[in-house]
Amino acid sequence: MGGFFGVTSKSDCMVDVFFGTDYHSHLGTRRAGMAAYDEKIGLQREIHNIENSPFRTKFENILNEMKGKAAIGCISDTDPQPLLIRSHLGTFALCMVAKINNLDELIEKHLSESGGHFDAMTGGKINSTELVAAMISQKSDFVEGIRYVQDMIDGTCSILILKEDGNLIAARDKMGRLPILIGKGEDGYCVSFESFAYSKLDYADEYELGPAEIIELSPDKITQLAAPGQEMRICAFLWSYYGYPTSRYEGVNVETMRYRNGKIMAANEMEAGTMPKLDYVCGIPDSGTPHAMGYAAKSKIGFARPFIKYTPTWPRSFTPANQKERNKVAKMKQIPVHELIEGKDLLFVDDSIVRGTQLGETVEFLYENGAKSVHMRSACPPIMYGCKYLNFSTSRSDMELLARRVIQDLEGDEGQKYIDEYSDSNTERGKALRKVIAEQFNFDSLEFQTLEGVIEAIGLEPCKLCTYCWNGKE
Repeated sequence: MGGFFGVTSKSDCMVDVFFGTDYHSHLGTRRAGMAAYDEKIGLQREIHNIENSPFRTKFENILNEMKGKAAIGCISDTDPQPLLIRSHLGTFALCMVAKINNLDELIEKHLSESGGHFDAMTGGKINSTELVAAMISQKSDFVEGIRYVQDMIDGTCSILILKEDGNLIAARDKMGRLPILIGKGEDGYCVSFESFAYSKLDYADEYELGPAEIIELSPDKITQLAAPGQEMRICAFLWSYYGYPTSRYEGVNVETMRYRNGKIMAANEMEAGTMPKLDYVCGIPDSGTPHAMGYAAKSKIGFARPFIKYTPTWPRSFTPANQKERNKVAKMKQIPVHELIEGKDLLFVDDSIVRGTQLGETVEFLYENGAKSVHMRSACPPIMYGCKYLNFSTSRSDMELLARRVIQDLEGDEGQKYIDEYSDSNTERGKALRKVIAEQFNFDSLEFQTLEGVIEAIGLEPCKLCTYCWNGKE
């Protein structure tokens, strides 16, 4: 997916932007970049590939190479960024977090109308960040240009711009599917995707942008350039999986949401009388763990960690691109605690079940180490639709999703008409889905959190949440 961080300050801010950007490393594994503005040097930029080593190792010398009182940094799971752009709006650096579904259409439209050109990458691919910069530069000012981008893009686009006067412009995506937060420090302001990133750098909570809102930051003040829209659809999956535990979105902390979510799941099972006989409740590390802790607390069943992930060599933000190698690395990470597995009835809570590519190996690993039974719970509903708005999944087709494949196996194309029924565990189709997946992965039982349970755990009004991946509703 990706994330960004920026600072405009009365003093050199490169240390803050280095660490603030590094704190977004869990959001992407492909590219990272930083840009800075210094009154004498002007705009500077560095971009590195982070597929084989983390951000901090590629940018550890950046404090000797760049300086400035204003800077931005980004982690990108798409194209290299930030880019330095020179246009009639001036010279500026731009980075973004975006998914542009109509990229080719917008490229052709721009080329036909402008008669200009783009810098092509290998295979003729065009950097989507350059397209967005070009679209902004078609208009008379940044606000008009950003509004144009927000209106034309099918998907999502949040933008951070560093101007040549040292000010920052931040624009949240049109429907507010992703967060943008502002922190206030002693010498200026920062912009961040993750709230904890600036709190660790001694910035205090100052402001959270609304959907489609555009602001400009100087070291002394926040200026609203465009008011927020009325509708918001922030991604509910941020709390379930992608968000870092210490972050807050719309005032709701990720870790506490996950804990509440687990408690709600356990309460539902206790009420339905479907709670299995268990020795321990466990989480699939890392993001499944707080869901499991909530489940254990409500059910009054002991929480345990029957296996530990070995992360010093392969942290979550540093994983191979090849699926086969990812599976191998995932298996190598799992170090068993035999006393907590052998002869035990275990229930695991995972944050989600998307493709199920690693579940089979995890269950096999547990049985190989003597587990008596393995029950699986998903902390969110069955994922039925590939995300149209964020790059959290690389699915090219909905049929790559485990739940949709099972539906196809059960009923063929006819079954795709009854996705809502398959999501609901109270229907015959819903029971069949769970039974087939459980048999396929050798679970003794399987259940998913309800959509209502996830919404209750987040605590925002349903109309403010994007739940497209679960129910297909935009």
